[in-house]
Amino acid sequence: MATLIEISNVTKSYGAQELLKEASIALADEQKIGFIGRNGAGKSTLLRILLEDETVDSGQIIRHPNLRVGYLRQHDPFKPGESALDFLMRDSGQPDWRCGAVAGQFELKGRFLNGPVKELSGGWQTRVKLAALLLHEPNFLMLDEPTNFLDLRTQLLLEDFLKDYRGACLVVSHDRSFLKAICTQTLELKRGKLTLFNGNVDQYLENQEILKERDERTNATVLAKRRQLETFIAKNKAGANTASQARSKEKQLARLTLTEIEGAESTVNIIIPQTENRQGIALACEDLAIGYPDLRVAENITLEIEHGARAAIVGDNGQGKTTFLRTITDSLPPLDGNLKWGYHCNVACYAQHVYTSLPDSQTIRDYLELESAPGTTTQQILAVAGSFLFKEQALDKPIKVLSGGERARLCLAGILLGKHSILILDEPGNHLDVETVEALGNALVDFQGTVIFTSHDRHFMSKVATDVIEVANGSVKSYEGDYDAYLYRVKKEVADGHREQNQASVAQQEQKTSGPREKGLGGKIKNARKELSAIERKIAQLDEKRNEINDKFLKATNPETAEELHTEMQPLVDEIGELEIRWMELYEFLEQ
Repeated sequence: MATLIEISNVTKSYGAQELLKEASIALADEQKIGFIGRNGAGKSTLLRILLEDETVDSGQIIRHPNLRVGYLRQHDPFKPGESALDFLMRDSGQPDWRCGAVAGQFELKGRFLNGPVKELSGGWQTRVKLAALLLHEPNFLMLDEPTNFLDLRTQLLLEDFLKDYRGACLVVSHDRSFLKAICTQTLELKRGKLTLFNGNVDQYLENQEILKERDERTNATVLAKRRQLETFIAKNKAGANTASQARSKEKQLARLTLTEIEGAESTVNIIIPQTENRQGIALACEDLAIGYPDLRVAENITLEIEHGARAAIVGDNGQGKTTFLRTITDSLPPLDGNLKWGYHCNVACYAQHVYTSLPDSQTIRDYLELESAPGTTTQQILAVAGSFLFKEQALDKPIKVLSGGERARLCLAGILLGKHSILILDEPGNHLDVETVEALGNALVDFQGTVIFTSHDRHFMSKVATDVIEVANGSVKSYEGDYDAYLYRVKKEVADGHREQNQASVAQQEQKTSGPREKGLGGKIKNARKELSAIERKIAQLDEKRNEINDKFLKATNPETAEELHTEMQPLVDEIGELEIRWMELYEFLEQ
């Protein structure tokens, strides 16, 4: 197994904050590694270092000569107005025929390939980014929160792609189910140190808990022994006959040391102020229609959500989950029917449009104190703020200087400190790390009020949800089963879709080779495929020669030399153009 990247004694600091402290790790080919750590621990910094976008303070990064990195960015790389095909050509430098062929592997065709890429859903945009990665032919993929805003079906398609991918992967994600599905090793960044564990994220966290319990038992034994020795020394150090024994015990006492339990002081624990435990209906919808003046998204919605339920809103992107949430929070008026909340329901909503409108004039401390329920102590505010990475020394920072992710965390912290009977949460885990998402799930499970939420984190959904409401095909209905049953159904549908697609492909090939056809067509197809492969190899060779000449041309300072290089390159350009035309002819023939 070849080492693709070796991180050796790397240190990286920002001011007084030391993100990497003599960190070392070797990343080999074919490894699939889940990369976890607290928000702010330095995961994104390490990715930027590996991408050579940042330098290290000390130490070194050794890269294999054959390393080809592919990076799936969390942020939007698209330009206004460009199509998916335009982006693929711009990003990869490959011709349109090659980009179109690779895009087809992700079902990017027609309007998905040629229409404005910014108008595609997050799931389809991720497919475009994946196609872009493949065009660079990487052997080491780095994925930064790839499941954010992906619906369940697209997550499963991405999982299938990564399971079959033969190169190495380094995946940053807060989604435990996703990491568990594709990663066999776990890399943690904690206190500047990198630790690689041979096991998935669940096994890693279980192992960490076992080690912590062992260290706590060891420390308890050490403390008991210390007390015993201290008592003996106090009684005997003044006695003439026992002073030497006391000195010997003092040496034993000096050798007793406690094991440092990393993370014990910073364990995330979120406590939501409890509300009155109510019975009956929290939300009732009768013949409700939702959408916009020129578009009905769903109608004939009749359902009830009881007090104390934790209802997960599920469905593919674009089906209307956000429209439904906006309607029940009065952000969007219903088109028809009735919507009624129970008596004295105190509703709080966490969504993107909420946290973008936080008051810029307030500090973090001001905001949390104003949002907290009456009687909330300063210590409780500090504890929740710390859980969302707002340390006490940063609480006087003004909201106007916070990033989008910091605003999101602040808004969620404020909601959890308030005394609300109904919590409506749209993707609450998107800006949180694995441990904080787990703590949020535990807090919601203990919450006596009602929770209506969406999330793309399957582990979180399965942990929290007691009810499932599906938004699909113009309807919003209570699902007959729990979230695990819903997940099983969607997995089966995706698997069946793969089988049908494969069967259709086989049937199409059989029809081409055995059905009624022009005489001798089978031989023509075989020859066309051979010629197509030969043309692809020839184009690749000519492209390489053209690039070499072009590099010399760009560096040439002598006009005569530049003219000679241009003359040498022109026949290659003409030949590549002719080959591409022939490639398109063959491709269209084989697609008939």
